[in-house]
Amino acid sequence: MTSKGLPTVDEFLLYRPKRLEFKWSTNTEGLVTLSVPKFTGKVGKSFCSVLKRENTFEAHLDRLGSSIWNQCDGATLVKDILVVVIKQFPDEKNIDQRLFLFLQQLRALNYITY
Repeated sequence: MTSKGLPTVDEFLLYRPKRLEFKWSTNTEGLVTLSVPKFTGKVGKSFCSVLKRENTFEAHLDRLGSSIWNQCDGATLVKDILVVVIKQFPDEKNIDQRLFLFLQQLRALNYITY
């Protein structure tokens, strides 16, 4: 990120998104399901334990999200991910904006880092 705040498009294209340590799986259709912790602190974890509830929830990604998630390996540049999703989803409109927004959402949720 630049010192001014948000990166330019050219700067963002050079980011290398990396998945953080989440349990995740891919089904037979190639769709990704993330197992996301509800709480990371002791109080929240204890609360779940007392209520006999899981401390995780599942986030199911669609085809585009699953493709992007699989490429967030810390080595692949955003611009290279864009090339792949354009090829995989040639009929999707605003694919670049959707990619950028999805990556920003993943970062805001602390699912990935750059």
